[in-house]
Amino acid sequence: MSRTETDSIGPIDVPEDAYWGAQTQRSRINFAIGEERMPIAVIHALALIKKAAARVNDRIGELPPDTARLIEQAADEVIAGQHDEQFPLMVWQTGSGTQSNMNVNEVIAGRANELAGNARGGKSPVHPNDHVNRAQSSNDCFPSAMHIAAVGAVHNDLLPAIDELSQALADQAARHARLVKTGRTHMMDATPITFGQELSAYVAQLGHAEQAIRAALTAVCELAQGGTAVGTGLNSPPGFGEAIAAELAALSGLPLRSAPNKFAALAGHEPLAALSGALKTLAIALMKIANDLRLLGSGPRAGLAEVRLPANEPGSSIMPGKVNPTQCEALSMLACQVLGNDVTIGFAASQGHLQLNVYKPVIIHNLLQSTRLLADGCRNFKEHCIVGLQADAQRMAEHLERGLMLVTALNPHIGYDKAAEIAKKAYQDGTTLREAALALGHLSAEQFDAWVRPETMLEAGHHD
Repeated sequence: MSRTETDSIGPIDVPEDAYWGAQTQRSRINFAIGEERMPIAVIHALALIKKAAARVNDRIGELPPDTARLIEQAADEVIAGQHDEQFPLMVWQTGSGTQSNMNVNEVIAGRANELAGNARGGKSPVHPNDHVNRAQSSNDCFPSAMHIAAVGAVHNDLLPAIDELSQALADQAARHARLVKTGRTHMMDATPITFGQELSAYVAQLGHAEQAIRAALTAVCELAQGGTAVGTGLNSPPGFGEAIAAELAALSGLPLRSAPNKFAALAGHEPLAALSGALKTLAIALMKIANDLRLLGSGPRAGLAEVRLPANEPGSSIMPGKVNPTQCEALSMLACQVLGNDVTIGFAASQGHLQLNVYKPVIIHNLLQSTRLLADGCRNFKEHCIVGLQADAQRMAEHLERGLMLVTALNPHIGYDKAAEIAKKAYQDGTTLREAALALGHLSAEQFDAWVRPETMLEAGHHD
């Protein structure tokens, strides 16, 4: 069953149960590309903009109060997720996001008309363009929705997830603050370190990434709304951009504000590119953490085996009893996806031409995917890997005892060249450093025991 809707192109049949109108229907036909639907967070952000615009337009006399209330009521339903199935359009559409903006306009109008007692859809008493989209265009609505969705996802989901993972790592670092082990540089044995110190680096790396994300959010909180088609504000009342930004901040609880230059807000996406770069920084840190832990957990008998990763599931369909570092693998894979998303965002953000960047849908699709992957990844890694991670103190002690770079403690006492001679002899003969040192006669047993003490080699200035 269908009904007929119209737009400037002419009439078109629309499914009878759809709230949307002609422009949405044409987009379904003209852009049947892929399976990636416009992120629902962007749809909800657009609906929030329509609600805020209705309030401002009502307040300044640009909309009849009854019309504004109907728009608000319908927009609230969309924001609450009651009509998510009414937004079927793909990411791969017009680069301004016009079809998705009209999809929201039409659904809100269609539902508002039904609330007013009329048939579903249509343009009376609420018109999708004249009323729902009043004082707006796709060119300022869609980038504003991009920013609102991005800020919301980072504030409400990603930053708390980073904090949860950081705290779990900090707890493990405190638990193992005195567990001395072999440090490694260039994948080779180095001077001692505690496992707590090793883990503390991960906490600091996450902290740097979080700071970069928070810094990038400042510009993303600026909204293009009020710029209308090209940044001049044509067809919006004076002060509309500032008024709607304040309304949106109040409705969302986010620190949103009007962009000082609407021309840049429409034509460029440097704020989102910078945020993507900060997300990339987080992905890099997570990749390092994942790879370190799978190296430290390698084995269990033919690898380093200094940590025991949780055995969450069988690791092989053919090798009985095999357990793999699957959480590390999942985290590193999603980090690769985030790095790729950042490349796409960089290309897309660089393609602004004159007064409008027309790569907006792919930018926000990739950015929101990165944000979701990182948030989910941090929480999953914390719950299924970090919390249950165990240190193998005996294995660490064995590696430490056999480590050749403990000889570094002798540098201040016998010099670099003699210390290197001891390390070389121990390696060639397969003996301990102590045995090699005594065989060469460079120091006494008492001196070796006093000077080569791993527990005193963990910070600056400690040598006897």
